[in-house]
Amino acid sequence: MSTSCSKLRDIVARLRLARVEGVGPIAFRRMLHRYHSAAAALEALPALLRSGGRTSAPDIPTQTQAEDELARLNRIGACLLVVDEVGYPPLLSLLEDAPPVLAVLGDPAVLARSAVALVGARNASANGQRFAERLAAELAHGLVVVSGLARGIDAAAHQGAMSAGRTVAVVAGGLDIPYPAEHADLQRRIAENGAVVAEAPLGTAPQARHFPRRNRIIAGLSLGVVVVEAALRSGSLITTRIAQDLGREVFAVPGSPLDPRSHGSNDLIRQGAVLTESAADVLAHLPDLPAHSLFSHPQHSTAGLAEAPPEPLEPPADMTNVKTQVIDLLSPSPTAVDELVRRCQFSASAVMAALLELELAGRVQALPGNRVALLARKAH
Repeated sequence: MSTSCSKLRDIVARLRLARVEGVGPIAFRRMLHRYHSAAAALEALPALLRSGGRTSAPDIPTQTQAEDELARLNRIGACLLVVDEVGYPPLLSLLEDAPPVLAVLGDPAVLARSAVALVGARNASANGQRFAERLAAELAHGLVVVSGLARGIDAAAHQGAMSAGRTVAVVAGGLDIPYPAEHADLQRRIAENGAVVAEAPLGTAPQARHFPRRNRIIAGLSLGVVVVEAALRSGSLITTRIAQDLGREVFAVPGSPLDPRSHGSNDLIRQGAVLTESAADVLAHLPDLPAHSLFSHPQHSTAGLAEAPPEPLEPPADMTNVKTQVIDLLSPSPTAVDELVRRCQFSASAVMAALLELELAGRVQALPGNRVALLARKAH
């Protein structure tokens, strides 16, 4: 088999694994680490789900379905990037829950450049939108500007960035369903200027639960996040919390205390965000080094795993006891995996194997920060 054919088969297998319900981003990487290939992980998946307590057969996309998704992406001029593979955005790959696959419309090389996110209110004021457009234009002279294609501040940021440089839009649904619908032309122009990025497969209509996942990508692609007008319960604050957890810089543009749309951004300043009145405020607090050299994080890479001795595909004989103890120690409140291992009488590798099976079966949820939480049991 030629190298190109072998590579395509691996991409198809990874896409199939990524599209299995219950295989989240963290489980995806853990399975590749344990089984060393997506094909081997797919083969082991039914047994893992049964061992974790799921009784129904998993809905695993067929090779034909995965190949069809790739063909449909190709027809609209998009490509697929796979985590821990060449071409995947280096900053984004540092996230524990980095998207296993990313569909990209436009120039994927833009995603490797140093970037700053600019986000804010959908119902932004005229002054807020004008400031966001001007700030994005100033930043785009040396940085890629990332935003979420929403109404208000996001749209203004994209427009301003395109007047001077490159921009990236991260969308919550599929690439073929522009949202909001009136931004279809804006999405097209962004793809021509920079890139549009989606974690969801083609045909996915955006739903409320998709937007926090989109926000983590916005934060993950960026060295820092600038907020222009955000209410206290704004989705933009989710993006800033993720950025803070990642150690990225947070910036906020001050607003009138009489405008509820500024209460969230003003509160960020009280909490230590950089008060931002111009691009100079942002540039003064961003790292000088380009993204690919600043953040070297080899532990997320799967390179070299093939040389390690494979772990056994079959769980150890006492796995039932391991899972029982893990379940007893967990609660709906997130628990650090290190603490769980410390409290268990089993080895760390046994606990990790149990957590993987329980996550795949929908019993626990793996969270960033190496934490896990117990989920309400579902009937399968």
